Amino acid sequence: MTDFPESHRDLLDAQFATLATLGRDGIPQLTEVWFLHENGELKLSLNTSRMKTKNLRRRPECSLFVLDVENPYRYIDVRGRARLEPDDDYQFARRVGAKYGGADLRDHDAPSDSRVIVTIEPTNVFAVNMGG
Repeated sequence: MTDFPESHRDLLDAQFATLATLGRDGIPQLTEVWFLHENGELKLSLNTSRMKTKNLRRRPECSLFVLDVENPYRYIDVRGRARLEPDDDYQFARRVGAKYGGADLRDHDAPSDSRVIVTIEPTNVFAVNMGG
């Protein structure tokens, strides 16, 4: 569990974040994701067939970037390692879906897909406000 700066804690309830993972070739891959800030942790629900999930299995180093859409000079960048756990019963995916208007994440999965809970274990947290 990480103590996020009080000045940027509101961003942890934002609607979207950008997840950066490292591809097989070492080049970053960026994806907009849904996320939850729960019990002091940042967590995602990812489909196991997606490239970002495969990237995290191979190299868990990642970054979750949350921009203040009202003031784009303000953001939080959480860098660290991802811990992946199975979410076979979709219990966590249902909690994520609840944040997003009751969305059913199964709608984005093929019948053979499954989900994992990705918890970002921060090594660095950069809370930036360049004005405005």
